[in-house]
Amino acid sequence: MSERFVFTEAVARALAARRPVVALETTVVTHGLPHPEGVRAALALEDEVTRAGAVPATIGVLDGAVRVGLTADDLERLAAAPGVAKLSLGNLAAVLAAGAPGSTTVAATLFAAHHAGIGVFATGGIGGVHRGASETGDVSADLGALARFPVAVVCAGAKAILDLPRTVEWLETVGVPVYGLGTDEFPAFYRRRSGLPVDRAFLDVASLAVAVRAHRALGLGTGVLVANPIPEGDELPAELYERALAAALAAAEREGVRGRAVTPFLLERMRAVTGGESVRANLALLRHNARVAAALAAALSRDEP
Repeated sequence: MSERFVFTEAVARALAARRPVVALETTVVTHGLPHPEGVRAALALEDEVTRAGAVPATIGVLDGAVRVGLTADDLERLAAAPGVAKLSLGNLAAVLAAGAPGSTTVAATLFAAHHAGIGVFATGGIGGVHRGASETGDVSADLGALARFPVAVVCAGAKAILDLPRTVEWLETVGVPVYGLGTDEFPAFYRRRSGLPVDRAFLDVASLAVAVRAHRALGLGTGVLVANPIPEGDELPAELYERALAAALAAAEREGVRGRAVTPFLLERMRAVTGGESVRANLALLRHNARVAAALAAALSRDEP
């Protein structure tokens, strides 16, 4: 499948020289934010990674290939493509075979990053066990990908619209360690705390890198989840967060939204109820995660043979 992967020159050179590289997803470009906000956000995240001393590798699908590294023109093409597919592991091959454009979710980005030899990935929040999953069976493919691909994923926890206790329990069951950076609690995306403990808390990136390196050296085969809370000044007020979340969940239930449509639907409803404050918070945590991921990638690369 190597012919299905195309690297930008900057990413290829960095990987060959064992310089720090950070993978970035593209659903924020096509489904997370309206155009042109998604493109601006993607470019801002790349800038954060670059300024923190690593090379950004934004991943998406164009022209029948997984692009590991996208130019600004590529991002515009992806954002402007009509009906662009939101790619997970189940539909990735079919979209590639059709030569259609697609943006990568956490699961698809994890796969592509691992295949490309990139060990650190920054995102906003992972998918997880959806509320009511005991009846619907709705569990994100992100969790299965974390169990399969040994990549360190820096995130602000799981998306707030999910069943966070069941998501954390699922991660424990499949052996994906959850390491908190500057926190002993699993973050709740727009909020810094959920009341759920992480497996281990670390005060700084250097000590975190030691644990990530040890996990890899043991050959356990799973990813590592780095829980990096939204900066304190950017989290949503508790009352606004709870009111917006309740309204979004009620709307999804009322309109019968299911499957891949759930997350973008709920995020848009959160945006409407909060008057755009949820988007501001989302962008702040994305940028924070990109900076931390770059620092982690740099710390890990310093000790590679």
